[in-house]
Amino acid sequence: MLIVALRLLSKEVSLVLGDIGTATSYDPPYTPTRCNGNRQDQFPPGNLFVAVSEGLWDNGAACGRRYRLRCLSGNNRPCKDGTIDVKVVDFCPIRPCPSNIIMSNDAFAAVSLFSDAKINIEYIQI
Repeated sequence: MLIVALRLLSKEVSLVLGDIGTATSYDPPYTPTRCNGNRQDQFPPGNLFVAVSEGLWDNGAACGRRYRLRCLSGNNRPCKDGTIDVKVVDFCPIRPCPSNIIMSNDAFAAVSLFSDAKINIEYIQI
């Protein structure tokens, strides 16, 4: 009985290893970006890229950084399991920026069931 209870509890509790923030998605066009303008080769395979808010932008030093992130929570249980690796290609194009990380539609769809959600994420630079 104790083993069953521990297994159930372990599915609900996770060890947080990275930073905690929020994420939303943004729609194309994704160019020009503040990192590499109109260059198409800046976008990684699968379009798993993000724009970041002022706190992560670091005066442009964020360009090209890679993060591993996962959805933690949100309204109506939006999270898919697993993590994705994303690349920073832009400064948040929306003013005021609605979240810490703004994800391409493809990246957001990889972690969330709902495209218009605002989700809580865990992220770590890789």
